Amino acid sequence: MHPVATSTSDERNELILPTRWLVAAAAGLWWCALHPKVVHLVATIVVVTIATSLGGAFTRREVMLMTAFACLVVFTSVRSEHADSAALAISTTAYTGNARVVDDPQPFDRSTRVIVEVDGRRCELWARRHSMRSRLSVVNGGDYLALSGEIVPLSPDRYQRVRWQHVVCEIQPEWLGDISVGSPLAQASNRVRALVTRTGDAIGGAHGALFRGLVIGDDRDQPSDMLQRFRSGGLSHLTAVSGQNVALILTVATPLIRKMAPRLQLVTTLALIGWFVLITRSEPSILRAGVIASIAVFAASRGRRLAPLRSLALAVMVLIVVDPLLASSVGFHLSVGATFGVIVIGPMLASIMPLPARLMLPVSITLGAQLGVLVPALLVFGRAPLVALPANLLAVPVAGVVMMVGMPVAIGVALLPALSHVVLPPIHLAVWWVDGVARVATHLEPESPRPGMIASLCLAGVVAITWGYRHHAHVRAKHEG
Repeated sequence: MHPVATSTSDERNELILPTRWLVAAAAGLWWCALHPKVVHLVATIVVVTIATSLGGAFTRREVMLMTAFACLVVFTSVRSEHADSAALAISTTAYTGNARVVDDPQPFDRSTRVIVEVDGRRCELWARRHSMRSRLSVVNGGDYLALSGEIVPLSPDRYQRVRWQHVVCEIQPEWLGDISVGSPLAQASNRVRALVTRTGDAIGGAHGALFRGLVIGDDRDQPSDMLQRFRSGGLSHLTAVSGQNVALILTVATPLIRKMAPRLQLVTTLALIGWFVLITRSEPSILRAGVIASIAVFAASRGRRLAPLRSLALAVMVLIVVDPLLASSVGFHLSVGATFGVIVIGPMLASIMPLPARLMLPVSITLGAQLGVLVPALLVFGRAPLVALPANLLAVPVAGVVMMVGMPVAIGVALLPALSHVVLPPIHLAVWWVDGVARVATHLEPESPRPGMIASLCLAGVVAITWGYRHHAHVRAKHEG
């Protein structure tokens, strides 16, 4: 897009609704979804009102916007509290019948977990007997499973852990019966996933499991030691599908989509995003990336350009309003934090780091993403890997290639099996490289989390000081002007 047009579009968007309003509104909605109490609602509305009124008196449009925000806050909080009330209302009852399998079963060392929907309620089912685990090994998300068991309430601590998945109870199975296929849409997505799974099986072993994780987010068969070394090396975002996959899928499809009529381009792009979200089981990071991409595509179809931070704030608002329980997902926290770091902290770092042009962009993006997830990473995992920067610089470009070509390769091999001898060795080599980087990073990472924490906090301090200095200079220039 022409630079002048882009600048004009950004200025027009700021006049219509300032970005600071959107960011404050997104943060307020998020907080209220986590704390759906009246006192919290009032406090949030007051804080956001004060934050947005720093520029002067309110206009009629601003009052209408704040009123709309207050309505969204109430609506979101009420829905969040209603979900909590539903979990508290669960009583022990017997159940026999069909249940819809919400997600693919997740195997563990001595049990298998699967989420099923029973009479409109989502329950987690733990299969510990060998016969039940074998039965669940052939079940896919979207299928229907005949079962009999007892529905019991969850403990408060367990409910908080699975709240974001809308799970409100546990069903303790007595027996598992016949399996029937789900809706045509579920069958279609499962067929595509099966193609990727077969390609991963052809690669074999842990690398085949990693291939499935990179392409469709299926991390069920990844060994625990692989998951641990990727986490220790700051590469855990590669063991399962992430928002990067959406961008890469659109990159592959864009040359074909551009040949279509303008309206058909919009419909096709939105359908492609929705299709990929469905295939990857609607993971929080994919939902975030999918909504951001949809907003950007829709705005572009109207001849407008949205700044990345505006798109992120709008996406968070949409997702929290549609699904308030998503606010408690660790994956959602990490995804939003990483995106914020890339689009806000990354450019700030690029402007102050004395690096060659070739290294400036990848280093600033990687460090920005690391700082963006610093708080949730420390709270959940208790460390910020010191080797994350070099590990990501070495692994992410190669992993991106696998993400981009993985699904087309899987479909191509299914249509022409002879191609497997040509296309799979390079894919296997790329997956081996990504895993190898994780292995080396794990060996180089200090056992103590302190070095990584200290380095990350120091870098965060530099960013905070830089931001404060620039903000002060901007306010002073504006005042003098």
